Amino acid sequence: MELTRRYHFCASHRLHSQHLSEEVNRELYGKCNNPYGHGHNYEVEVTVSGPVNRQTGHVVDIRDLDTLVKTHITEPLDHRNLNREVADFRQLVPTTENLGVIIDKRLRAAWPSVFPKRTPDLGRVRIYETARNIFEI
Repeated sequence: MELTRRYHFCASHRLHSQHLSEEVNRELYGKCNNPYGHGHNYEVEVTVSGPVNRQTGHVVDIRDLDTLVKTHITEPLDHRNLNREVADFRQLVPTTENLGVIIDKRLRAAWPSVFPKRTPDLGRVRIYETARNIFEI
C-alpha cells in the first residue's frame, strides 16, 4: 500500500554557480540568476509504502510523518533564502533537482528515529516548483 501526503513551504533562491563565470551563469540560468533571487511556493509530496497495520488499518501514523517532515523539511526551509540560510546550499546550486536530493537525504537520515522498524518505507519525494516544473526522486 502507498500513501502520499502533501506539504508546502515558501523559499527563495538564486541559481548561480560559483564555479562558472557571471556571463555563463546568466546564459545558463537566465532570469533565475537574478542577483536578488526569486521565490517559489513549493509543494512537496512524500510517498510511503508498506503493509496496512491490522490493528490501526493504516500504512503509517500520519502524525508521525507530519512531525518528521515539519522538523526536517518545512520548518528549516520555509521562508528562507536557500543560498544564504540553508547550509546544504552553501556550495551547492539550489536547483529544485538539488533541493529534491537534499529533502530525500534529510528524510532518509531521520527515518529510523521515527520508524525504527523501517516500516513504512520512504518511497519517493516529488516537488512541485511551479505548475509546469515537477521533480521526483
